[in-house]
Amino acid sequence: MSLHEAACASLPALPDLGVIDDGGLIAVAMSGGVDSSVVAGLFARAGHPIAGLTMQLWNQRRLPEISHEGATGRCCSLDDVYDARYVASLLGIPYYVVNFEDRFEQQVVKPFVEDYLHGRTPIPCTLCNNFIKFDQFLEMADSVGARRIATGHYARLNFDSLTGRHQMRSGVDLSKDQTYFLWGLTQDQLSRSLFPLGALEKKQVRGMARELGLPVADKNDSQEICFVPNGDYAAFIEAYFREQGIAPERTRGEIVSTDGQVLGEHEGTHHFTVGQRRGLRVAAGEPLYVIATEPASQRVIVGRQGDLLRAELFAGQVDPIREPRRAQVKIRNKHIAAAATLLPTGDDARVEVRFDEPQRAVTPGQAAVFYDRDLVLGGGWIEMPV
Repeated sequence: MSLHEAACASLPALPDLGVIDDGGLIAVAMSGGVDSSVVAGLFARAGHPIAGLTMQLWNQRRLPEISHEGATGRCCSLDDVYDARYVASLLGIPYYVVNFEDRFEQQVVKPFVEDYLHGRTPIPCTLCNNFIKFDQFLEMADSVGARRIATGHYARLNFDSLTGRHQMRSGVDLSKDQTYFLWGLTQDQLSRSLFPLGALEKKQVRGMARELGLPVADKNDSQEICFVPNGDYAAFIEAYFREQGIAPERTRGEIVSTDGQVLGEHEGTHHFTVGQRRGLRVAAGEPLYVIATEPASQRVIVGRQGDLLRAELFAGQVDPIREPRRAQVKIRNKHIAAAATLLPTGDDARVEVRFDEPQRAVTPGQAAVFYDRDLVLGGGWIEMPV
């Protein structure tokens, strides 16, 4: 018996891996991290036929003028590809690296830049899930003969026989729950997806990685956006424009108070996001926060913390809502879902959200995700206030 086989034999009871009774090949999205590696290990232990696929999304040698000093924890790095390949070799499974760089740039990077330039704060991970990981990846799975894909996301899936729909629920480990980034998945995508870790806590997953003998058991989770080192969005946008030969429009403007008093100047609204406190560089006798950005006038509006509170928002690109309904709504990934009423607006693709209690820093470009306790009802993109 090999060391890997011995490790597999000592594992606790196998978690529910989903509906896999057809015995068909499953494509495991291997990012090189502990979560996807454990998913691959669990299927291998179960004796189920799998293939590992890694998506190459961004050439991190691009834009060399951006400082990468201290940039750690980014997903999809070259080291991640190496780790995924090594884990696949230990498990003895077929492994492929798939280049999605062009599609990623068109569907994720360019919308990211456009959103910032138009005063919105985008969520590239959600766009990547919608248009790459659960779209193009499924097509690639088809090409290797796999009808289903499995990922390391912390979310749970079930099928409601009464409605005939696949449902997504929050992961058991709420500190790792990723449903906020997955709300845009279609019924077809959900029907072909498996999330084996949704019923587990992170510490259990790391324990399984150790018992499986996986070298990534103690690897840190990815934190940063893969194409933005150190989280410096403005530096990325400016470097991207230079690379593309695009002359940026005028960006210099005024920083003003909520009553219109000019407090200072800035070098571009894309340096700011709602709720930001640091880096304002204005003299004031109290802490000030970014309340809104106005790219058209190049104004950044700042105010007190209380000015950040909003009792309502409008979200677009939603499933139709015919009548008012209650829900809990998250407006950021780490936001505690707040009680609210969803109201139809007369536009099937748009909904009004009225919170029971005002919420801090409602940010255009972020998602508003609707829940009924742990059940994901849907979501939409927060629009600019009128």
